[in-house]
Amino acid sequence: MTATAPRSAPGGAAVDRPVTTGVLVALGTVYLVWGSTYLGIKYAVEGGLPPFLAMGTRFLLAGLVLLTALLLLRGRAAFAMTRPQLVTAAVTGLFLLVGGNGLVAVAEQDVDSGLAALLIAGTPLWVVLLRALLRDRPSGATVAGLLIGLVGVAVLLLPGVRGAAELGPLLLVCLSSLLWSVGTVLATRRPMPADPFAATVVEMAVGGTAMVALGSLGGEWGRLELSGTEPSSWVAFAYLVLVGSVLGYSAYVWLLARAPLSLATTYAYVNPAVAVALGAIFLAEPLTPNVLVGGVVIIGAVAWVITAESRARRRPLPGREAGAAPLEPT
Repeated sequence: MTATAPRSAPGGAAVDRPVTTGVLVALGTVYLVWGSTYLGIKYAVEGGLPPFLAMGTRFLLAGLVLLTALLLLRGRAAFAMTRPQLVTAAVTGLFLLVGGNGLVAVAEQDVDSGLAALLIAGTPLWVVLLRALLRDRPSGATVAGLLIGLVGVAVLLLPGVRGAAELGPLLLVCLSSLLWSVGTVLATRRPMPADPFAATVVEMAVGGTAMVALGSLGGEWGRLELSGTEPSSWVAFAYLVLVGSVLGYSAYVWLLARAPLSLATTYAYVNPAVAVALGAIFLAEPLTPNVLVGGVVIIGAVAWVITAESRARRRPLPGREAGAAPLEPT
C-alpha cells in the first residue's frame, strides 16, 4: 500500500472519492485490526510479557519492517526531512507510543481490554479540549459533544470510585488518552516529515527505545521468563507487530488517500465497539451497565464531535493533517 497524504481541493476541501471495493476492504481492516489490538495487548501482558518491554520491542520491530519496506520501495529519499521535522516526530513518538500505548499496556494488567478501549475512545474529545486551551475555539456543537463525552467517561470511572474496581489503573488509561492527545496536537502544529510512513518510522524508533529503557529501569528484565511465558502471549505479540502496527497503519494511510475523510474517521467510534465485543467473546469480560451506558455515551459523543468538526472546517481532523499520526492509541 502506498503512503500518500490526504489530497485536498482548493480551499482545503477534500476531493470527491468513490467508495470502491478496495476502500471497503481497507476500512474493514482498520475496524477489525485496530479494534483487536486491545485484546492483543491483554493476552500479551497477562501471558507473562512485561508491558514496557513488550510494547517497546513491538514498535522497534514494526518500525524495522516499515524502514526496510520504505528503503526498498523509495530509497533514502523517503527520509528527507529537516531537523525541526525530525525533532517533532521524535517528541511526538514519546507522547503517542510511550504515553499512549505503553501506559495502556501497563493498565491492562488490571483493566479489561474493552473498558480500556472505551476510555481511550475519548481521545478526540481531549484533542478538542487541548485545542480550545490553545485558543483554537471549537464550535458550540463540538463543545456539547465534549461535555457529553466527559459524562460517559465519568460513568465508566464510577465503579472504581465506589471501590468495585481499582481506580488507579482506570485513571492511568485516562492519562494515556490525554498524552496521546498532546502528541496528536503537537503533530498538527509543528513541522512533521512529509512522508507519513517516514514519520512513523521515527516515532516507532524513538518511542520503542524509550519504552525498552523504561522497562529496563523498572526491572522488567527480571520479570521476563521466556520458558514461563504462555504461547498465547507470543502469538499476541507477533499479531501486534505484524498486523496491529504494520498492516493496520498501512491500511489506514492507504484509506486516507482514497476514501472520503468522513468515512475514514469512522474508525474512532467503531473500534471501541469491536474491542468490547472481542473482549466479551474471548475473555468473558463482563458487560456491566456502566460499561454499556458509558460506552454508548462516549462513542456517540465522539461521532458527534467528528461530524461537527468535519462540517465546520472541511479539512483533516486533528491528528490527520499531512504527516501527523492517526488516532490509534494501540
